Amino acid sequence: MVQVIKADGSKEAFDEQKVVHSIQRAKIPADLHPQVLAHVKNKLYEDIPTAEIYHHIIEFLGKAPNPYVHSRYSLKQALMALGPSGYPFEDYVAEILKDHKFTVSVRQILLGRCISHEIDVIAEKDKWRVMVEVKFHNSPGVRSDVHVPLYTKARYEDLRDKHNLHEAWIVTNTKTTSDAIAYAHCIEMKVISWSYPEGESLRDLIEKAHLYPITMMSTLSESSKITLLNNHIVLCKDICKDHKKIDVLEISAKEKEQILAEIEYICMDKVPQ
Repeated sequence: MVQVIKADGSKEAFDEQKVVHSIQRAKIPADLHPQVLAHVKNKLYEDIPTAEIYHHIIEFLGKAPNPYVHSRYSLKQALMALGPSGYPFEDYVAEILKDHKFTVSVRQILLGRCISHEIDVIAEKDKWRVMVEVKFHNSPGVRSDVHVPLYTKARYEDLRDKHNLHEAWIVTNTKTTSDAIAYAHCIEMKVISWSYPEGESLRDLIEKAHLYPITMMSTLSESSKITLLNNHIVLCKDICKDHKKIDVLEISAKEKEQILAEIEYICMDKVPQ
């Protein structure tokens, strides 16, 4: 069995069911599933990086009849494009919390009992206030380790009484170590990472509510993405609701038409099969 090298450097046997599951989650049309799998298997070699497998899938989907079908498969990479500063990812997490009926504020400087702290997101619902530590990584192999919940707990305790905080959460776009999860669980701190907890992970929250980031879009140039992010426009959904949001871009009528066609495809509840 061919071995693949994962983003963290570890190895495992190639599992075609993982490929099938990933394209199913991305709602790739069913008639393409066997073709995608055949294409990937044809490209396999011993110790192939999983990143290369991803690029082969994107390459194949880019030649599909619908020119935008590959956009749905790029979620993890799109989250890593919400950088390099990490501020756009903080805005993105804030939008996810808003979708869950929280009132949010980002990048607040709060004076604690001992020192001042810049808090990534403060979220409030029904008089319940949550301090959210947002950890952004632009490499899939990087995990948030136990130091993150340790220092988050210390900051939370310095701020809790003075600012009427009830909980501290950690949200990250990659994964967390087992020690980080164990410690957070022990002190009753909520962790939301790319694939944890099952059913309520960051990926699950995004896919359930169709909260796709604008960085998924192939029709947007890098400069256009930066312009939108600088204007705190991070969700495809928001542009679907209000096409005028892309008026901040200096683009032609044809480019605008292409962008809106792709974004409408991404926003579909049910992708045509």
